[in-house]
Amino acid sequence: MNQHSHFFSNKKNLLLILGIAVIAFNLRPAITSVGPVIGSIRTDFGLSNGAAGLITTLPLLSFAILSPIAPRIGQKLGFEGAIVAGLCVLLLGIVLRATGFLSFLFIGTALVGVGIAICNVLLPGLAKLHFPLKVGLITSVYSTLMSVFAALASGITVPLAEGAGLGWNTTLFLWGGLVLLGLAVWVPQLRGKNSEPRPEEVQPLSSSLWKSPIAWQVTLFMGLQSFLFYSSVAWLPEIMQSHGMNIAAAGWMLSLMQFAGLPGNFLAPIIAGKMKDQRAIVIVISIFYTLGVCGLIIGGSTTFLVISIILMGLASGSSISLALTLIGLRSANAKQASKLSGMSQSLGYLLAASGPIVIGLVFDFFHTWTAPLLLFIVILAAMVITGLGAGRNQYAVRELEAGN
Repeated sequence: MNQHSHFFSNKKNLLLILGIAVIAFNLRPAITSVGPVIGSIRTDFGLSNGAAGLITTLPLLSFAILSPIAPRIGQKLGFEGAIVAGLCVLLLGIVLRATGFLSFLFIGTALVGVGIAICNVLLPGLAKLHFPLKVGLITSVYSTLMSVFAALASGITVPLAEGAGLGWNTTLFLWGGLVLLGLAVWVPQLRGKNSEPRPEEVQPLSSSLWKSPIAWQVTLFMGLQSFLFYSSVAWLPEIMQSHGMNIAAAGWMLSLMQFAGLPGNFLAPIIAGKMKDQRAIVIVISIFYTLGVCGLIIGGSTTFLVISIILMGLASGSSISLALTLIGLRSANAKQASKLSGMSQSLGYLLAASGPIVIGLVFDFFHTWTAPLLLFIVILAAMVITGLGAGRNQYAVRELEAGN
């Protein structure tokens, strides 16, 4: 406890954590605010469920494409310049998406993903560089803040759009305010003496990493847990409406799921950082997730459904923060963390990008939410297998070198 007190009393540490925090504020609201109003968007533009799922999927495709490129952007612009560029692209995407034109809706949504992807990739390397002995603690801080704002966005979007009469486009536009806050913190850093990129901060993706089983297991664990999360963000409100909830209550259920994940968000990285390996955490997460999904399949009273959503939330919150922590724990230094971050977020989010579309298409085919939820169980099984591999106490690159 005294170590933590000394750590947080250090002014430089606090400034770095503040900078990381304002980035975390912006990593999810522009995406999670869409799910609760996706029905309104679909109705306004006459979209199918598959096309509506594409709105949630586009940012993930942007993540997949930009993640291996983001370290190169950091090399060119310096860390601070890359962050500012990412936030500017994010703001442009939010503005375009809110114009009410169908083409701008998709273009803006893609740009939202581009801006977030740049910041997404740089954070694990930044944590490993500046806080090599506190990776779990720093990851818990930014992943918890990320989830808090993701949950707030899910919960207050419908009250603003419907209750306050702002409409879905104006409501989505309001989340640009967080981006402006982020720019207010990071733009002054461009004048700082540390704006030049440091080799250990930003590294392009190494092709040799593709030969490492540990790297692939971290990547697949990231992708499969993201598949489940983003599919839930896109379709949980619709699933809850199928159980008889109104649109506002269904939106709050998505918010509840994310708020329920906060304890897992905060505790999983800290616990993971203190354990020899992380396989036990993977097993606990899988049990909670399975019970929650089975509860949604069975249905029943509102209380039963709420308990199921809380279990899913605990598992979901723990799995994303564990995935981010594993990037640092399976890396020997900041260079490797940057490379592994690029690989895991690129291929991981490419896998995740299929989630909302696949779930929407499965529902369109079967006209029931039971089939998509059964698919959740299959994805969960694959997530456990890859998680048990990624949880082993080995470095991805050292494992590779040992095999040569």
